[in-house]
Amino acid sequence: MVHRAVVAPQLPGYTTLVIATADTTGGTQIPRRILVSVPNWIGDVVMATPALHAIRRHFSDARIVHLMRPYVSEVLRGCEFSDEEVFWPAGRSLNGDPRQTSGTLHLVRRLRSLRFDLAILLTNSFRSALVVRCAGIGRRTGYARDGRSWLLTEKLAPPKVQGEYVPVPALDYYNALAERAGCVDVGTRMMLVADAAEESTMVERLGELADRRPLVVLNPGANYGSAKCWPAEKYAALSDRLVRECGATVVASLSPKEREIGDRLGAAANEPIRIFVDLGIGLLRALVKRCDLLVTNDTGPRHFAPAFDVPVVTVFGSSDPAWTITRFEKERIVKLDLDCQPCMERTCPLKHHACMRDLRVDAVFDAAKEMLSGTRDRVR
Repeated sequence: MVHRAVVAPQLPGYTTLVIATADTTGGTQIPRRILVSVPNWIGDVVMATPALHAIRRHFSDARIVHLMRPYVSEVLRGCEFSDEEVFWPAGRSLNGDPRQTSGTLHLVRRLRSLRFDLAILLTNSFRSALVVRCAGIGRRTGYARDGRSWLLTEKLAPPKVQGEYVPVPALDYYNALAERAGCVDVGTRMMLVADAAEESTMVERLGELADRRPLVVLNPGANYGSAKCWPAEKYAALSDRLVRECGATVVASLSPKEREIGDRLGAAANEPIRIFVDLGIGLLRALVKRCDLLVTNDTGPRHFAPAFDVPVVTVFGSSDPAWTITRFEKERIVKLDLDCQPCMERTCPLKHHACMRDLRVDAVFDAAKEMLSGTRDRVR
């Protein structure tokens, strides 16, 4: 069977978000205290940064508090989108962190004491809507889903067809909430900050590789599940070609629980490759900012690249690019066009994983070579 690989800066034909609203609050005073419930997934957090920035900019005199998971704070560190952070209950030791609450009831009491005028829910969960309602926040903006419509005062309805949600780019999805809250000119430029200490530490970790160009970073893991992973052996073959044919220095980054992928990658590679399995969010952010190209599965660090204006090639298998369009001109998406795509499952339900197994190294290499050919010296 011959498969056709699709390589595109953007994939056409996806739905533009059209928002239906209800229960408007005409005449509402400008909020002075705003709570924003921030997404949980790393990639979603980065795609929410245009909305978070717009909220900060539009309500410049308001006190803005982010409600989030602790690791989300690491992603947004240095962005200065909020004045304070409050963490969801961890269900474990608080380690002395005053931002961490010991339980949902404690969280509700704390939020009530802060006397918010407005809650903007970038999260879709019933729990987040219930918490802000119980906290006595009078104006509550969010999407009417997960059975929580009655808990909201300003409801946005994402489009459906025959009862199924239609893919909407997360950038538009979050921006619509910022716009409903009153923000204008939200934009789609994602943004992150890598502080000087992180960048200095990353240079030390790279050693003599730090100044070799072009520097290509591979991200062959995926927290969501194996269905999103292009095989480590194919990443190894890609790395070999990047070294031999493009003169690249190649570095791979994986989380500690993905060490097995790193072992397979290292065993299959014939040319030098440096593999990190312990960078964490901060150092990975600094590494992506420094590199000339990121090649990645559809996973959170993919979105670090557009935030730092770094070219990126994204390999898609089980997931649908329509949900995560970046509108970044320096991104190329490489995928097959199989009848079983996208399944959106964590593991291949058909047990063959053809969407990744049959995606040729040539297709990814050609996209990577194209993006490297357009790379110019960047300030680092």
